[in-house]
Amino acid sequence: MITIETLSAISDAVQQEIRKIPDANIGEEICIGADGTPTSRLDKVAENAVLMYLERNAVPLNVLSEEIGFVDRGGEETLVLDPIDGSSNAVAEIPYYTVSLGVGKDSLAGMRLGYIRNLVTGDTYWAEKGKGAFKNGRQIHVRKPDFKDLFVMNYMGRYAHPEAYNISKKASSSRWLGCSSLETVIVAEGQADAFCMYSENYVHCERIVDIAAAVLILREAGGEIYDLEGNVLDMRFDLEHRSNVMAVGYKEVFDYLMRGKDPVRDHKYGIYANTSIPNAVDYTQQVIDALKGHDYVLDSQIADIMGLPGTPIKEMDADIVIVVGGDGTLLRVLQQTDAMVIGINGGSVGFLAEIDRDNIKAGIERLLREDYTIETRFKLASWYNGEYLNDSVNEALIHTSSVAKIRHYKIYVDDVLACEMRSDGVIISTPTGSTCYAMSLGAPYMDPHVNALMVVPMAAYKSTSRSFVVPATSKITVESVLDKECVIVLDGQEEIPMEGGSKVDFMISKKKARFIRFNMDFFSRVREKLVNAL
Repeated sequence: MITIETLSAISDAVQQEIRKIPDANIGEEICIGADGTPTSRLDKVAENAVLMYLERNAVPLNVLSEEIGFVDRGGEETLVLDPIDGSSNAVAEIPYYTVSLGVGKDSLAGMRLGYIRNLVTGDTYWAEKGKGAFKNGRQIHVRKPDFKDLFVMNYMGRYAHPEAYNISKKASSSRWLGCSSLETVIVAEGQADAFCMYSENYVHCERIVDIAAAVLILREAGGEIYDLEGNVLDMRFDLEHRSNVMAVGYKEVFDYLMRGKDPVRDHKYGIYANTSIPNAVDYTQQVIDALKGHDYVLDSQIADIMGLPGTPIKEMDADIVIVVGGDGTLLRVLQQTDAMVIGINGGSVGFLAEIDRDNIKAGIERLLREDYTIETRFKLASWYNGEYLNDSVNEALIHTSSVAKIRHYKIYVDDVLACEMRSDGVIISTPTGSTCYAMSLGAPYMDPHVNALMVVPMAAYKSTSRSFVVPATSKITVESVLDKECVIVLDGQEEIPMEGGSKVDFMISKKKARFIRFNMDFFSRVREKLVNAL
């Protein structure tokens, strides 16, 4: 029977062998590991120490390691191994690197033993399923969060997602140690409230070898680890699957950091309905019925029709606005509020909506359970004649003010002339808008995680005038060359006359649009609502 003592002995063997490596050679890259990343001498020596121990002592374990991959040794259980977690720290002589050893079957849910040793300080963390978690022989527990003094371990390296910074801003203090196993068990022992890995690069997300032992220790200490959609994390025994994660002592910490939920008060809901759609009153009444017992406010337009008190959307004090209507209605609301939004499709395609009109009650119940994730999309800011116009979620476009009259445009990127075109107009599209007007003009759609803007000609005179993509950090300037009027249209909601010979500037806005999502990935949404619906 494999025990904690077995894993302790394996760690002793690792510690003895790595002490023999000359300091000058410790970080030398000697091969490519099974996970496709470079293997240092330190990693390989540590892994070989584990394999040799298993062989010498006839320990009946299979092995899954980032360096050698999966080794079938005929065992019923598998040793999930990260021989050195925090290799860069070791090379830099920073005392935060560990050997991480987990024993179990099939996936994270099947872990039975977890053992982590800081190879500099000698601190050891271990857990056996159902028997609690320990540090240096003392039982450990997660701590109850103080939301006025949160301490978060948060990855902020080269591949950190832009939203990772916002997570740190919600905490009183944040750190990144470069050692996932250690950062997770720091949460388990009650020294931190959360550990977050939020990478914009899938290849640099967490693998099971990074966190297998730490997750069992965390769970035995009373905590939990989630993917960033709020699902309890489970990962297969392989090196291919990766995930962004958040380890917390209490679920309320996840809800606060990832979903923006106030830990003190319940969400306040706003309801906005497009009064021109059929059955708008009926759909709104269904929402009201489903929100019974919760704090909500109606937009004044639908409230007047229903004979109820109401507040204009711009004046609403709401955390979440429930929007009844089509995509245009959602865009209209997002021009007037910074609250999170969730759409009930009362239109046709409803690409941005999350709840079908036939499932309003179930959808609102899920919203109230907070069984959702929050998807953040950037907005587009526009300036004309020194005036800051309303932000756009989908796109801003400039087109001729006269039907069938072509115009001449110059497009500048960061004040450098990129192209000239003769066309009916030009669209500046966000990734969100790439599935709307831009796509109808033959432009490609963009995954919403792409941090870019797209310039799309409308009915260009020459076929050589093509769409092109620029970084979202760029300033795009559109100049109407001729002394003939055009019109600026923002998300199809607002029109601003544009004089001939003038310019409009576009840049990414500081404001964000936040959509509540029910675990539906972007490409599934494209297939179901755009491709298969046609």
